[in-house]
Amino acid sequence: MAKIILTGGGTAGHVTPHLAILPYIKKDFDSIYYIGSENGIEKNIIKQASIPYYSVPCAKLNRSFTFKNFTIPIKLISGYIKAGKILDMIKPDIIFSKGGYVAVPIILAAKKRKIPIIAHESDYSIGLANKLTAKYCKKVLTSFKDTAKSLKNGEFVGPPIRKNLLSTKPNESLEFFGFTGNKPILLITGGSQGAMAINTAIRNSLENLLPKFDIIHICGKGNLSKDIKNKGYFQTEYLNNIEIAFSVCSVCVSRAGSNTVFELLALKIPSILIPLPKGNSRGDQVVNAEYFQKLGLVTVLPQNVLTPESLSLAINSTYSNRHNLKRSFDESPITDSSRQISRILIESIN
Repeated sequence: MAKIILTGGGTAGHVTPHLAILPYIKKDFDSIYYIGSENGIEKNIIKQASIPYYSVPCAKLNRSFTFKNFTIPIKLISGYIKAGKILDMIKPDIIFSKGGYVAVPIILAAKKRKIPIIAHESDYSIGLANKLTAKYCKKVLTSFKDTAKSLKNGEFVGPPIRKNLLSTKPNESLEFFGFTGNKPILLITGGSQGAMAINTAIRNSLENLLPKFDIIHICGKGNLSKDIKNKGYFQTEYLNNIEIAFSVCSVCVSRAGSNTVFELLALKIPSILIPLPKGNSRGDQVVNAEYFQKLGLVTVLPQNVLTPESLSLAINSTYSNRHNLKRSFDESPITDSSRQISRILIESIN
């Protein structure tokens, strides 16, 4: 009876890869559990997947000075103690971590109990949680070849891609959004937490864009605009089934979290990336965006030059160039690593 615990959280990017590998680990493991944060976005996502969910106290490091950072050691110890109790109860054969601050206490508790740990790093640059815990892992799997080379125990496998992204029926999706399909569809997403700069720029661009595009705008929690009721403009805080938007969109504006970008490229969707600037993050999205831009697969629009005019220009030019971009996608295909990851997990059990 092989048991596995999945962990990772803080943003949807630390959770959705688990959904990609889920169909495979269900075949390889008898029992699957998840340990996440008490109030993070991963809680709702995982519960919808009908996986038993356990939470531990945890705290995110704030990159600007705040007194909240002084509480991190206390929460880390509390999380470590609670994680240990959960591990002792479940007695898993292996831990699979997707990083994020919630993973740190679970990995530390698992290491003490000599439970094998496999981690996966989606970004080109290694996240803080994976940097701190890589030495405790049997392997750190990566989405980028160069990332694996920077780790003693790194192994390149590529990104896990959700199978359901490829099975959605466009006609049903059009009906969901209330669109006819007579116009190309523009998708705007700022990630699971939204992006105020992108939201503002797109809303100030509606007059120029709506004559040409129907627009799906995923604006983040608390960011809906009650004043905008234009025909052809659909807004929502979050879309659990984002595959229905992917299935109908002709061009996308997105942040540059690697999971989302890999999915867009796998689906051959022409995209404009507006990476989260360094300072607001460790700069991982900037590095991701530069990597894909060098391959000629995306358009990059830095946030410091983001205006309604520059956004409209980038959208129109990327859409006009869609046929050339799709040829580039064919030359640099994205391979799903979900099956390979599941095999590595089952083979890593002592």
